[in-house]
Amino acid sequence: MELRTAASPKDVKYYDTKRLREEFLIEKVFYPDEIYLVYSHIDRIITGSAMPVSKELKLEAGDELRAEYFLQRREMGVINIGGNGKITVDGKVYNVAHREGMYIGMGAKEISFVSDSSANPAKFYINSAPAHTTYPTVLIKPNGTEEEGVVIIHDKNKVELGCLEESNHRTICKYILPGQVESCQLEMGMTHLEPGSVWNTMPCHTHDRRMEVYLYFEVPQNGFVMHYMGEPTETRHIVVRNEQAVISPSWSIHSGSGSQNYTFIWGMVGENQDFDDMDGVDMKDLL
Repeated sequence: MELRTAASPKDVKYYDTKRLREEFLIEKVFYPDEIYLVYSHIDRIITGSAMPVSKELKLEAGDELRAEYFLQRREMGVINIGGNGKITVDGKVYNVAHREGMYIGMGAKEISFVSDSSANPAKFYINSAPAHTTYPTVLIKPNGTEEEGVVIIHDKNKVELGCLEESNHRTICKYILPGQVESCQLEMGMTHLEPGSVWNTMPCHTHDRRMEVYLYFEVPQNGFVMHYMGEPTETRHIVVRNEQAVISPSWSIHSGSGSQNYTFIWGMVGENQDFDDMDGVDMKDLL
């Protein structure tokens, strides 16, 4: 597990490109037949992946957590952006298809990941936050029929925003948030930009009561996303490629523009779970 420390905005404005990337960019998220995790001191989020190809992968706490098992004092969200796979939680097997997800509550002891096909392995993207209460473990599907242990994302949580004229026609699909999938502080979802649209989260905002991580994917091999960060009057950019992630502190804006349309997963951790608790930034005030 890689460890990243927190950063002050007073220091960040002096970082060069290399230092910005070292502190905030997770350059490689998915490693075949490995569980790879980054532990950030920013709200204690853990971001990473499990990519089983030829074997089952078991989640361990590691020395960094000083815990008996990974979710002893934590909760976890997972979204699969690869082929179909299975997640086993304390002996119960969940089939998790492409773009389906899971919320796994605090106290789950044995968690493992496997792919249905090594030729098209699952890519389980993981966000984990400290927790104080146990909420039910559920499988999350964008579409389908609700049944015990399965949550279908409500239509009200599939929000279409923006327009092609402003290059930001996009659909926000909210996976984990109050009223749909309960958690202590973790929220997760996915935003897809339509062809011809390249801007996300613009006009931009900050939210002092929580931090955020973006995983960009479905970015063409020769494409990129310019991810913008920093205080509104001290903005910086990081060039992000396919399946790379960016850690965004609560004081930083977090938006991007791509060489063409793309998709990203957002994960938020903090003390306020109100999705609309944002401090908007007028575009004329950006520097």
